[in-house]
Amino acid sequence: MLKGKTALVTGSTSGIGLGIAKALAAQGANIVMNGFGDVDSPKAVIEALGVQVAYHGADMSKPAEIEAMMKFAAEQFGRVDVLVNNAGIQHVARIENFPPERWDAIIAINMSSAFHATRAALPAMQAAGWGRIINVASVHGLVASAEKSAYVTAKHGVVGLTKVTALENATTGVTCNAICPGWVLTPLVQKQVDAKAAALGLSNDEAKKLLLGEKEPSLQFTTPEELGALAVFFCSPAGNNVRGVAWNMDGGWAAQ
Repeated sequence: MLKGKTALVTGSTSGIGLGIAKALAAQGANIVMNGFGDVDSPKAVIEALGVQVAYHGADMSKPAEIEAMMKFAAEQFGRVDVLVNNAGIQHVARIENFPPERWDAIIAINMSSAFHATRAALPAMQAAGWGRIINVASVHGLVASAEKSAYVTAKHGVVGLTKVTALENATTGVTCNAICPGWVLTPLVQKQVDAKAAALGLSNDEAKKLLLGEKEPSLQFTTPEELGALAVFFCSPAGNNVRGVAWNMDGGWAAQ
């Protein structure tokens, strides 16, 4: 379905981003990866799907590096047809104890980076008459949790940016939508599980059940594969008139 098109997925060396990159590659899209840590292993996973893969290590807190990444993608493949804004970090603390530098970093990486990448991707999408912008927000773009002020603020902002982008391109072939996962067992969430286990003297499995039970009625994690399938749907002909939605995959979290 996406053969000949190019998808750029930020934060795609692990977790949700890698799951979405794999799903888009399975549909034939060439992939531009971005992220930190081990690059070779996830890149090999995508290449095994028979598509071309490039990598750019842009620091998503720096607008100039984001712009350089978008130019790199255009030089490699012509243009970015599918942009997935997924990069994110987390810090947990009460507002009065929240380090200002952590606030600034979360806002920059989780929210502002989506604006900078979108701004750079739109002209080529508009000229081609087709494009998909998929913002990985969070159920925390719809509801709040204590001690996550920066993350919740950033994700609410991403949902707002999604709606504006969709409206500004409503009469074109360019769509913009947000995916709002609940708990996904990514390295970021595993750290929270580990912290809960250590603090309460629980096994890892017990800590997972406790974490899910606090918020997610289904008592199960959403998987990167499920999120990838939703991204593929947004790119399909069936998604042509799905515009500006914040689609939660949260096991009933936001329904409470």
